[in-house]
Amino acid sequence: MRAAHRQALPHRVPRPQSRARLGIQTRLFLWQVSLFSSLMLILVGIQVYTLYQSVRKEYGQRALLISRTVAQIPSLIEAFDHPDPSRVINPLANRIRAQVGADYIVVGDHRGIRLAHPLPDRLGKPMVGGDNHEPLAGREIISLATGSMGTAIRGKVPIFDAAGRVRGVVSTGYLLPTLQSLARRVILGLLPWYGLGLGFALLSSIWLSRRIKREMLNLEPEQIAALVLQHQSVLEALQEGVLVVNAKGQVELANPRALQMLGLPPETQGRYALQEAWPELYHSGLLKDSPVANAPLRLGSLPVLVGVIRMSNGQWVVTFRDRAEIMQMAEELTQTKRYADLLRAQNHEFMNRLHTIAGLIQLEQSGEALALIRGEVAQTRVVRSLISSIEVPRLAALLIGKYERAKELGIRFELETGSSLQAGWERVSESLELIVGNLVENAFEAVQALPVGTSRQVSVMIGEDPEGLQLEVRDNGPGVPETLGSRVFERGVSSKGRGRGLGLYLVKQQAEGLGGQVRYFRRGGLTVFQVSLPPIGD
Repeated sequence: MRAAHRQALPHRVPRPQSRARLGIQTRLFLWQVSLFSSLMLILVGIQVYTLYQSVRKEYGQRALLISRTVAQIPSLIEAFDHPDPSRVINPLANRIRAQVGADYIVVGDHRGIRLAHPLPDRLGKPMVGGDNHEPLAGREIISLATGSMGTAIRGKVPIFDAAGRVRGVVSTGYLLPTLQSLARRVILGLLPWYGLGLGFALLSSIWLSRRIKREMLNLEPEQIAALVLQHQSVLEALQEGVLVVNAKGQVELANPRALQMLGLPPETQGRYALQEAWPELYHSGLLKDSPVANAPLRLGSLPVLVGVIRMSNGQWVVTFRDRAEIMQMAEELTQTKRYADLLRAQNHEFMNRLHTIAGLIQLEQSGEALALIRGEVAQTRVVRSLISSIEVPRLAALLIGKYERAKELGIRFELETGSSLQAGWERVSESLELIVGNLVENAFEAVQALPVGTSRQVSVMIGEDPEGLQLEVRDNGPGVPETLGSRVFERGVSSKGRGRGLGLYLVKQQAEGLGGQVRYFRRGGLTVFQVSLPPIGD
């Protein structure tokens, strides 16, 4: 049965839809040939470089010694005072060149004009190579330069007269064999070893490919790679944490989300005990044969929902998710419900006004009805004139809805005169909507706690300056309890009881996500929540 499963597996795994590739045996052979070829090239390069350095050093010292000897010949030094120095110096230099076996000995005067050269037609012409500066300055050098006869190792020595003046320069040169000839010599010496390497690569690739094919259940490498990539992509895409725990309680596998929530490094798989990574799960009794779904559990201080499934090989698959994320989705649904409430309040308010106007008309109190209509129109104009400077439509609509909601709750809601916001903030309108909506709703709830008959006031100020957007929401409520302090922005912390404490947390998350900050303080008997956001890019 297991053998049949192994044979059927390759047929169930689709091959990648790419161009046909070579078999694994051919690829292994080519890989090994490439490896041996690379090693051979490196060896050839090292050999050529070593030989080149050795030749340069040996020929350089020989050339320098010959130039030094020639430069000290008295008759050559005296010839510089002759009316035609080359008639004396050229034969002398060529005789010495023939005796020592140098490719050339060139003598030049203090201007670099040739006085001796193996080729007579080049006498009286400037020396070439660009390396006469130091010898004419009184210093001996060994150089590799290209002259009129080709690239050569040169030994250059200055010629001094009895007074110590530099009268000229002696340059002895040995033409070097080309690097191609050196490489050819080395390659020819290594060819037998290269052939042995190719033979070894062929035999080892055949043996290794057959063994690998047996171990891979006759799957091609592309199929295995596709399975691994699919497996990894699925694990990384999951928003839930996923753990695979073996029968010994060791973490065999964890997806990125699980590692993040557990605070474990990526190399944890198979090296960390579940008892240390998540002791609450280890001692919970959830790791059993029967499946578990949405069981409440704690991960340190974080509440999560856990699911457990037992696999046929004795391992467990554990999935878990932050319960606060579900709460956040609930908050988003609540925000939608708030919009519906705002629309309902606005509709309710207008229906009341329409009923009142209809009653006044039936009572033939047309003047009162007209005055009521004018008052509503005037009030609407005031609100719209204030909102007109808010060029972000969704935020302006939210403020109008909050205004109607405040009227229904008996709260005096104001948008500070001078408030404005340019249309460029439309790109983050969703975040602004969440920030303003939660802060205003919190302010409404705060002032509703005041005694009956007390004036309830909430105001909003929105403005821009060179540092970005500045937002303030003020209310005359009792303020944040001192026992909460700065913890009021933490998730689940609230003075309104259990199941609350998400609104200000989301405000802080959104503000910090935009690179800003949020804080609160008391000022003149008012509670002020202040949000500062940096300018948004173009």
